[in-house]
Amino acid sequence: MTLRTIDSLGALQGKRVIVRFDLNVPLKDAQITDDGRVRASLPTLTALLAQGARVVIISHLGRPDGAFDAKYSLAPVAARLSELVGRPVAFAADTVGSAAADAVSRLADGDIVVLENLRFNPGETSKVDSEREAFAAQLAAFGDAFVSDGFGVVHRKQASVYDLAAILPSAAGLLIAAELDVLDRLTEKPEAPYTVVLGGSKVSDKLGVIGHLLPRVDSLLIGGGMLFTFLAAQGHSVGASLLETDQLDTVRGYLAEADRLGVKIVLPTDVVVASKFGADAEHVITAADAIEHTPFGAAGLGLDIGPDTAAAFAEIIRTSKTVFWNGPMGVFEIPAFAEGTRTIAAALTEVSGLSVVGGGDSAAAVRILGYTDDQFGHISTGGGASLEFLEGKRLPGLEVLGW
Repeated sequence: MTLRTIDSLGALQGKRVIVRFDLNVPLKDAQITDDGRVRASLPTLTALLAQGARVVIISHLGRPDGAFDAKYSLAPVAARLSELVGRPVAFAADTVGSAAADAVSRLADGDIVVLENLRFNPGETSKVDSEREAFAAQLAAFGDAFVSDGFGVVHRKQASVYDLAAILPSAAGLLIAAELDVLDRLTEKPEAPYTVVLGGSKVSDKLGVIGHLLPRVDSLLIGGGMLFTFLAAQGHSVGASLLETDQLDTVRGYLAEADRLGVKIVLPTDVVVASKFGADAEHVITAADAIEHTPFGAAGLGLDIGPDTAAAFAEIIRTSKTVFWNGPMGVFEIPAFAEGTRTIAAALTEVSGLSVVGGGDSAAAVRILGYTDDQFGHISTGGGASLEFLEGKRLPGLEVLGW
């Protein structure tokens, strides 16, 4: 089947188009600290406005557990959207109540309204089909057509992602189309050499990706908290570092499978070990197989890859034609443990082929470290969705759009 695009909806002049974006941005004191997901919505929004649509924007933000919580309001997002599109953006203080109904009724051609956080309504994330469908029906009353463009949520069977698309004439937005094009290039005949860089805290979060991509890649570079489970699987002591003992046998299996396939799983040769978790922690650089031989002994905590490892990883990345990176190499929020992540980000900007930053913490890291989106081939807006796609899973929010 073929993914339905906006063109399939026909002329949109004067029509109310509900658009599901992923505007789940980080906030501090009601201020957006990273507007990457807001900016990622602009191509689809601009295309709809150019056709004279009356745009009703819906999204979630955070996890408010089905009830109003002011700290998760989308009001700051509406204000930022107004700045970016250079026109007023109305904001409705509820999702399917009187404020939303009134705001939608006032829309003229080319107008925009943002409805309040979908997750203030328990029907959005309900596991009960009838509850989700009822909420979706309330939302559908505000629209003549539906465009799904929140790639970060397409792996969720939620009211605004799945059920709403089944009620109204529906199509995928430009962001989803772009994300799928990139992910298809990562899974179907990627240009070699193909390198995947995996970090983050838990190896269990990446097992499906490792299993699905091993037959496709040339090199798999392992950093972040998950590296210590790999080191332990090889028989090394890792002190107080993050360790998933229940995954040791699985990791050993992947190491053996990589050897059989001729794939290089590259593990750190040195790490940054700290006395504790914190910005004021004492820390040293040590060999990856000597973590407990630091002054901190068995209490030593690995919080970043070391400089030798970072340099070796960077060289492999720079000489690759396809690179996918998901998960920071260390605790990048603390300057002392950010260098590994910084080095990887810098190397990705030098890839002559396709470089993809796989959303979530990785996308946040590159921006915090001072890089801009256009320095990379693609920055995904959907960490979890990207990973599930790369695991080979079917995603309900895409299937309902014909994919």
